[in-house]
Amino acid sequence: MTNYQLVYDYKDNQKYRESFNELAKLVFDLDFRQWYEKGCWNDQYICYSYMDGEKIIANASISKMTVIVNGKEYKAIQVGTVMTHPDHRNKGLARKLMDAIIDKYEKQYKFIYLFANETVLDFYPKFGFSRVQESRYFLNAVGLKRKSNGTAVRKLDVENLNDFSLLKLYAKERIPTSSILGVKDNESLLMFYFLIAFPHSIYFIEEEDVIVLFEKKDKELHIFDIVSRCKIDIADVLSYITSPDIKRIIFHFIPDCKYAESEIIEVEDDVLFIRPMINFGTKQPLFPLTSHS
Repeated sequence: MTNYQLVYDYKDNQKYRESFNELAKLVFDLDFRQWYEKGCWNDQYICYSYMDGEKIIANASISKMTVIVNGKEYKAIQVGTVMTHPDHRNKGLARKLMDAIIDKYEKQYKFIYLFANETVLDFYPKFGFSRVQESRYFLNAVGLKRKSNGTAVRKLDVENLNDFSLLKLYAKERIPTSSILGVKDNESLLMFYFLIAFPHSIYFIEEEDVIVLFEKKDKELHIFDIVSRCKIDIADVLSYITSPDIKRIIFHFIPDCKYAESEIIEVEDDVLFIRPMINFGTKQPLFPLTSHS
């Protein structure tokens, strides 16, 4: 470890930023450049990294946010972008970064959480994290009311300055879509989803004053997020984007919709871990997809 230097909170250091991005491209095939060059990397997202010489070779980031559970607000942090260069693995770097993050934040925040893939499911319990089974929420689309005027839905272009300004405004001022389990104060992370994850799936419904991230796949409509600055009626929003060929609507968050059904997600990827365990008040928790870091 004598050759490794711990660096953190370096969003304004171009050299460190670019080295972090190179590691993310190598490990996850993720390119953060557009996100930070457009000014979306703010104080909510902090990297903790080890350097070998001039290069970032291991990282674990934290995202600060407010999590709403049954109407109550909790300060929480999410750990993400945990990665190590292949040449420096099996040296305990990720473990040391996790220890440093827990030591710094566990007394300041109600809980720490993260999402893990199948290769590291045995890693996080060593730090006191407990696995939480999430659910999937869906709705039978047959019989839903539909608006006939398709021009009311406008696709947004992240390269258009006016559209980009609209996205930043709504990301900053959004209220949680779900009162059961929702997230706010995560503008930086939401902008990542707008710019990197779903740049071609963003739509604005002016009459409802909402931004909707959605895609149609076969006969299913996948709603990744509904971003609004005021309380919405999901049925009204859906009426603009459903079509006769859609049989089922999949929500990637818990919708405030009494007709929605749920089922357990039987996957070993993107598994939720929390430290310490909290009471979600529901047997079917689901963190919004656009809050995953």
